[in-house]
Amino acid sequence: MEATPTDPPSSPGAAPFVVAGRTFRSRLILGTGKYRDFETMEAALAASGTEIVTVALRRVNLEQLGQGSLIDRVDPQRYLLLPNTAGCFTAEEAIRTARLARELGGWDWVKLEVIGDPKTLFPDTQATLEAARVLLGEGFVVLPYTNDDPIVARRLEDLGCPAVMPLAAPIGSGLGIRNRANLRLILEAARVPVIVDAGVGTASDAALAMELGADAVLMNTAVAEAKDPVAMARAMRLGVEAGWLARHAGRIPRRLHANASSPLDGLIE
Repeated sequence: MEATPTDPPSSPGAAPFVVAGRTFRSRLILGTGKYRDFETMEAALAASGTEIVTVALRRVNLEQLGQGSLIDRVDPQRYLLLPNTAGCFTAEEAIRTARLARELGGWDWVKLEVIGDPKTLFPDTQATLEAARVLLGEGFVVLPYTNDDPIVARRLEDLGCPAVMPLAAPIGSGLGIRNRANLRLILEAARVPVIVDAGVGTASDAALAMELGADAVLMNTAVAEAKDPVAMARAMRLGVEAGWLARHAGRIPRRLHANASSPLDGLIE
């Protein structure tokens, strides 16, 4: 069946990637917050081609599962639900939130966030490491949001996290990748997938993250608060794919001087 513009084929040019033994065709991960209504959220998720969807657990009443809550609008046959400990400011809060998600929803995958500062929403790295250690020991698949520090990324990896998720810029800022050098250091050293998380503003930011070598990109605000979230979701999908393809196609070297597209050798006088 021929695909329509609102339901394009899922990343036909980008190879699948694997996290914790699970294979995903899409390298774009979307959040579910900030949309004006559930219908717009559902349409944007479909247009994005995503297979992993994050939900901020502290903003959802888990006791209302099956009664029309946000989580009920995420088709478990289509998406892997990734509970998010957003809003937690201590390791204890994050651990308790993840345990509650497992108890009420049976979710073993968790996007771990432990915030250290309410203004910047930068992570508390020490608390993140502690929460990751505990949750990994309890059998959770922990995908930690962290800053762009290669040392912290390595420590999270050494604990057993199957992926690391360094920020591109402050959450919701739309500033794009602010520190390419640190991100490249993380990418060069990582033995697990690196998912760029937070701060993406538009499709070119997503493409750049992939060109630098990221395995996937996670975003929420850039899509949910766009004037046309569905169109932006599709743009992000294409940006991720374009960046992955460009990296693996092999770009030409940068040159100081021009290099003629049409060689001068063999010109007819």
